[in-house]
Amino acid sequence: MTEVHYLPADCSIGRTLALVGERWTMLVLREAFRGVRRFDDIRDNTGAPRQVLSARLAVLVEHEILRREPYQVLGQRARQEYKLTRKGMDLYPVLVSLMQWGDRYVADPAGPPVRLTHAGCGAPVGVTLRCADGHLLDSAREVHPIERSDV
Repeated sequence: MTEVHYLPADCSIGRTLALVGERWTMLVLREAFRGVRRFDDIRDNTGAPRQVLSARLAVLVEHEILRREPYQVLGQRARQEYKLTRKGMDLYPVLVSLMQWGDRYVADPAGPPVRLTHAGCGAPVGVTLRCADGHLLDSAREVHPIERSDV
């Protein structure tokens, strides 16, 4: 087997981490997937400093992971709430994978604080690797990376 060498500038993992791989960003995404849309609610639930949260939300909007939508509570000024885009929704398996790993290796001794279940039947939800032909992969050892020929 030929060893695969990735150019740092052409690494999808590195590019993705540069965009969403920071703690506050992942917590913002967690809240978005929970349906939390308003700045103050996101701040309260994550503990993020106001300036940090503003910066993270701006990056997520700039990269079309979240979109701003105006809302106004009667008698108050107009504000923006943040909703996931299709691009943002596609990050859900990433967060579920991180949660699964955390539940297995770093959860509180009392166990994971949240369980994900299928709304339709109540069965546990998790992320698995499967090839396009439907074979379930048990480990990374069953994956063969093929380098793009022009790299």
